[in-house]
Amino acid sequence: MIRFSRRSLFAPPRRRRRRRGEEGFTLVEMLVVITIIGMIMALVGPRVLNYLSESRVKAAKIQIQSFGSALDLFYLDAGRFPTSSEGLGALAHAVSGVTSWNGPYVKGASVPNDPWGNPYVYKQPGEKDPYEIRSLGSDGQEGGTGTAGDITSAAK
Repeated sequence: MIRFSRRSLFAPPRRRRRRRGEEGFTLVEMLVVITIIGMIMALVGPRVLNYLSESRVKAAKIQIQSFGSALDLFYLDAGRFPTSSEGLGALAHAVSGVTSWNGPYVKGASVPNDPWGNPYVYKQPGEKDPYEIRSLGSDGQEGGTGTAGDITSAAK
């Protein structure tokens, strides 16, 4: 005897109902999303890093200009620029032999390091100017090119 079910022979198969907690993404969907994110980062990442290095160079140039203004104020008060041995610290703390020191000439009464964490190099007299302020750049050594090169106060 043949028994027939209520379902028709041409009816689509029943879908299994999902229980709560079984919803989510498949592994293939997750891999596709991770691949797309990886491709976007590969394109955008180098540009962001380039902007970061350029901004450090600009920050160093701005700090050097600020030191130049502070040195000009020191010169107006003391009648001379700090010597190489006194360095940029003379802008933050009074030095012996200067009676009319009206500092500190830098904000926070301390001389900040360059954007790469290295101290600025101060030389008096400079090669062409009365003084020279130099950041050694990202490599921390004299010379170099690009963002690794020196950033100086000397007019080129």
